Amino acid sequence: MLGVVGSAAGGVEALRTGLVEPAIDRGWQVAVTLTPTAGQWLRLTGEAERLEEATGLPVRYEPRLPGDARPHPQVDCYVVAPASANTVAKLAMGLMDNQALTQVGEAIGTLSLPVVVFPRVNAAHARHPAWEHHIEALRSGGVRVVDEPDVWPLYEPREAPAGRDLPWDAVLDAVEASAK
Repeated sequence: MLGVVGSAAGGVEALRTGLVEPAIDRGWQVAVTLTPTAGQWLRLTGEAERLEEATGLPVRYEPRLPGDARPHPQVDCYVVAPASANTVAKLAMGLMDNQALTQVGEAIGTLSLPVVVFPRVNAAHARHPAWEHHIEALRSGGVRVVDEPDVWPLYEPREAPAGRDLPWDAVLDAVEASAK
């Protein structure tokens, strides 16, 4: 079971076709959780419903009430893609202020539960003085961060080539390598 967590970053609109359906094709059962803003975006476009159809499971973006059954089976690996700079910072600092961050934050603290994060950031985000500390904090917690320059070259804000797809195959390859 692959827990896919999407945040409000460019590319989340292609989560189903870029990550979820290819993961299913590779043999994964997939459960999707979204940050609140990503959940709003994908509900408004009808994409949340298409994700539910593809996975056979509800898309989570709100916490469940006490006593409610868990809507997703136990996860064997989490992947956070795309991860906004905000999501990366919160995960690194242990801030779990929404359903998506709570799940992944708990997973980071769980021994032998792989977590893969793809930061969907630009060069300005990566130059922020706290950025390297955030990445190091995640790595020290055992998180596989997909941030290789040949996989996702960083551009200055608003200078990236138009129509650039996220490196979904590289993210899935990292998931498969981490889940072995």
